[in-house]
Amino acid sequence: MKAIIVDDEQLARQIVREFLSHHPEIEIVAECPNGFEAVKAITELKPDILFLDIQMPKLSGFEVLELIDHDVTVIFTTAYDEFALKAFEVHAADYLLKPFSRERFDEALEQTKKRIPDSTRLDAIAEESASRTKPLERILVRDGAKVHIIPIESIDYIEAQDDYVSIKTEGKSILKQARLSALEQQLDEKKFIRIHRSYILNIERLAKIEPYAKDSRVAILADGTRLQVSRAGYARLKIHL
Repeated sequence: MKAIIVDDEQLARQIVREFLSHHPEIEIVAECPNGFEAVKAITELKPDILFLDIQMPKLSGFEVLELIDHDVTVIFTTAYDEFALKAFEVHAADYLLKPFSRERFDEALEQTKKRIPDSTRLDAIAEESASRTKPLERILVRDGAKVHIIPIESIDYIEAQDDYVSIKTEGKSILKQARLSALEQQLDEKKFIRIHRSYILNIERLAKIEPYAKDSRVAILADGTRLQVSRAGYARLKIHL
């Protein structure tokens, strides 16, 4: 079985490595000091088990899971029991509260190995991560082994494109696999308004609204972009204008 250790503390990684040395069936294929390296390593190496810290700079452990597609069994290693309990509730294989003993580590590993044939339910973990962080302060988009971090305030609008959304920001369009309705639930409803079934608008980018057709209008953004506004969308806009 292949394993990856993710923790921003070198000593914490060394402890997990030492404990794993007593389990020759486990091969450590990578150690990562931050979430960015973890996403890259998981994508490329496809481990069976992930020892994952939660509180890390730049990307949290939950955000790492949100960005990966690979189905991996997760053991959280954390100094914060409140995060560990949430991880357990969303079906992580186990959590280890630092400092943990070798006996506790062995127990978690044995239980985890029994679960490996089953799914770790990453979708549930990702959904839990998303709901926990509402409203979003940034959107994460994985592009191969790279990660784009889009600050919420830089977004002009978001457009639905089947199973994807196109995020318009700073003159660029970035695709993310997500439903517009699901993303809408995670945004600040005072700043981002669903103006049409295909559009969510950052209200700070709105310059003016003009009639378009019967029961519909067009929103004109500061950069001249024109977005159709439905009757229901206009009603929502008026509340915030």
